[in-house]
Parts: sequence; C-alpha cells; structure tokens
Amino acid sequence: KAALTMESSDKDDGRYLCSLQVFLGDVRVWSSGHYTKMYASNKCIIELAKDGDLRLKSSNKHVGWRSGTSGQGVERLEIQSTGNLVLLDAMNLIKWQSFNFPTDVMLSGQRLDVATQLTSFPKDSNLFYSFEVLRDKIALFLNLNKLKYSYWEYKPGGKNKTVNFVRLGPKGLDLFDDNSQRIGRIEQTLIRFLAVGNKTGNLGLYSYKPEKGKFEATFQAVSNTCDLPVACKPYGICTFSKSCSCIKVVSNGDCNSKNSDEEGFSMKRLCDHVMVELEGVDTVLRNGTQVRNVSKEGCEELCKKDCECRAASYSVSDEGCCIMYGVVMGVKEIKRVSGLSYMVKIPKGVRLRGEKSNVRKWVVGLVGGIDAFVVLLLLSGFGFY
Repeated sequence: KAALTMESSDKDDGRYLCSLQVFLGDVRVWSSGHYTKMYASNKCIIELAKDGDLRLKSSNKHVGWRSGTSGQGVERLEIQSTGNLVLLDAMNLIKWQSFNFPTDVMLSGQRLDVATQLTSFPKDSNLFYSFEVLRDKIALFLNLNKLKYSYWEYKPGGKNKTVNFVRLGPKGLDLFDDNSQRIGRIEQTLIRFLAVGNKTGNLGLYSYKPEKGKFEATFQAVSNTCDLPVACKPYGICTFSKSCSCIKVVSNGDCNSKNSDEEGFSMKRLCDHVMVELEGVDTVLRNGTQVRNVSKEGCEELCKKDCECRAASYSVSDEGCCIMYGVVMGVKEIKRVSGLSYMVKIPKGVRLRGEKSNVRKWVVGLVGGIDAFVVLLLLSGFGFY
C-alpha cells in the first residue's frame, strides 16, 4: 500500500514532515523524504499534474518533491504487487518507479546495480550506514563526514568473479555478473525484504511470521554484537561478555556520556598528541589508510604526525601493515595475538589507569549494566512490527 503521510517534526516548530510512502504491512519500505525532507505547516498535497509530473506541495504551492516526469506522457500512478510504486503512460510503459530510487530497504524482485546503495540514517547523528554493490563484492559501510570504513563484506566464490548487479529473490540475495549469470547467493527462503537497520547498521533478510504477526530477520550479516561498529560508543570497547568498557581518553573520562559522542564524532585535528598501545583489542573497521613494510614504531609515528589520525592497527605478519583510522569506533576485545597491535591517540600528559598492563586494566570496568543491556537489545530487537 502507498500513503501520503504527515508526521510531527522533531524541530517542534509547528511544521510537519510530508512524504509519499510505501508500506509492506506496517513496515515502511520506501519514502520520498528519505534523503530530502519536506516540511508543511497545515496541508500536504499530492498532485499528478497535466504534464505528467507527480508532485508533493504545501498549501502555499511550494513543491517539496517531484518525480521529474514532466512531458513523458504519464497518465496514472500505480503500486505493483512487489511494492514498486510506478508511473505509467497510456501504453502501460513505466516512466518512473520507486525501485530506481532505493532507500534503506530492498524488496523481493528489486535489483541494485553496481555503484548503487541502500542508506540508513540513525536519528540525531551525523553518521550513516550504507549497503553498497561493488564490482568485487557487496559490503556494509560506516560513513562519517568524509570518512568511510567497511565492517562486513561478501565476495562471490572463485577467481575473477565480477559483480554487475544483485537481485532479491524467493531464495535469497543473488549476485550476477556482466552476462547475467548468478555467481553468488546469500540463501534464505520466503524473503520479503532486505533492510539496513538505522540503530545498529546490521543487514537483515526478513520473512513474515504469521504466528507472531510480524516480520523477523531470518539472516543477519553480522551475527556477533561486538562485530557491529556501534556496539559501543566512541572510545568504548566491546568485551567478551558483550558489555562495554571505556578507554579514558575523553575529556570527562566517561565514554557513556553525551560529550563522548561529540568528541568521538568530532573532526577536530589532533596534532599535539601521543600514541598509547592497547593490548588484546582490535577494531572491526576496515579500509583505513594503509602503509606496508613499516615497523610498529613507524606506524605509531605515522599516526602521530597525521592530525586526522585517531587510531592505528599494526600487524607484523601482514607485511608490516599499518592501518590508520580517523575514529575510535568498532573496538572489541580479542585474544592476544603476538605481532598485532591497536594504538589510540591521547593528549600529552594523560595517563591511562594500569598503563603497564593489558586491556582489562587500561580500561575502566563496565560502563554499566544498562549499557550492556542496550548492546544486546540492539541485536535481539532486530524485528519489524
């Protein structure tokens, strides 16, 4: 079903968010306002103009969204059984379709070509998640300003397999090459849609559970809570017990506070700082700036001299690989591995508690039982009503 909706604005200014939306049951699977918000004071008007352009307007005739189909002979609006919202001409040819403008959900029968993506925006945050179709893989990314790090990927098996597009079908998510031959599949049956969660950034394949009266994820790309980039807040460490510990480098020493979010997501340059190594931890983030054939000390110096670097991981076994990051996120406790190091940048003169010991003493215990509960809730609550 499709609906014209008006929702209260978070800005509390008396205006409403106006959008055209598509629903599968009670789940919103497409919205005209996913990227650009339209605000209206008292009326939200949908109009299929004589020139074939579908428009959303406010009472003062301001056009907040349009299909861009003027002059293409559009005669009617229709929603297909797949959930695809289409504009058709007199010959029933599709002139515009919502499937070509994906949001955070992919419906059964929908196709995503290379270089297209799904995006999911957490509320009150300047980061967002994306599911992207690349030539060699499909992947999930954490995006923050100009920074972009992957945290999950799936590559088709075999050598020289090149992805051209993906399609969600009755047996799961299929990957196809340039000849439209299937080269990979994430297999799940009776799938109705795929979605990127705006709280966790996890990717789920959803089917309907009649006995529960709701859609549930039968597959999740990231099955371990600590492998999610926001299992804990910035400068937090997801421990073996799935709880969050805190690296005391934020100004108030509490990575569970609002200030820690601001500092963790801040893009201010860190120049006059030093590096401290945390043993027994690593980050789930990938695609940082890589430099090979360097020593651990060389990696440390590279990050110190780069004012935009906040952390670095180093591996002796991987050709002396140094990977630098602009955020301290996705950090988790791991079994100690010789030759693997994770270093964070801290202000000069700051001393971490138990600095000469391992991560359990460098980190301030549990942030709290509530925080641990929230981490688990984010994963277990991955369902749509």
